[in-house]
Amino acid sequence: MLNFVENEFTVQLIDTHCHLYLADFTDDLDAVVQRAEAEGVSKMLLPAIDASEHEAMLRLEEKYPGKCLSMMGLHPCSVKADYEKELAIVQDYLEKRSFIAVGEIGLDFYWDKSFAAEQYAAFRRQIAWAQEADLPIVIHSRESIDACIAVVEEQQKQGSLRGVFHCFSGTAEQAARIADLGFYLGIGGVLTFRNAGLDQVIEQVDLAHIVLETDAPYLAPVPFRGKRNESSYLKYVLEKLSTIKQVPAADIAAITTHNAQNLFAC
Repeated sequence: MLNFVENEFTVQLIDTHCHLYLADFTDDLDAVVQRAEAEGVSKMLLPAIDASEHEAMLRLEEKYPGKCLSMMGLHPCSVKADYEKELAIVQDYLEKRSFIAVGEIGLDFYWDKSFAAEQYAAFRRQIAWAQEADLPIVIHSRESIDACIAVVEEQQKQGSLRGVFHCFSGTAEQAARIADLGFYLGIGGVLTFRNAGLDQVIEQVDLAHIVLETDAPYLAPVPFRGKRNESSYLKYVLEKLSTIKQVPAADIAAITTHNAQNLFAC
């Protein structure tokens, strides 16, 4: 297994996307955080979902100050008929306190397109708030990568908009468009899936455009595919990336951590 202590210094990792505040972790949260720290994960960034989870997320941040850092936003799967009410809650939070990002926001056309127009409206509104607050955005783009890229291109103002396409699983062409926009690709467990094809895409992507994530409790990497994911499993993504790039894992850890620090100022 990887050992990041080299030349008398320790390389730290940042899990840029994990939902450790969900009920999946109720019984062993402390152990989950401890295992992450033992594997060199120094920070765990928490994307918001909707008002039903905001309090749990903020409690987790309060319990682990400086380690668990919250974002604020409305997830596209939570954009329904009452989305204006949800957006008002997001706006209120953004006005009351600081967050590391606006997220996770975006478009999701996997399950249902009934509220596609509302998703677009919520996405654009939250991008505007991020620009006003000079915050990065974290984009959810399931079955909607091209549509999300188009919105970012439309909303980009002199290159001021920045962020990450979370759980990227698109093509090399889409990766290039995202990188050209100055955005990062969030790479997680899907990279380790045998038939996903993401490894062939990422082989063509410069490490300067990549940050690491787990999306815990979802999308656990091999050898835990199908089980609950957690931040300590970030090392398996790192190992796979090291194999693909033929670059030492410690070097990739240093680069991707620098990228995350640059994006989220954390």
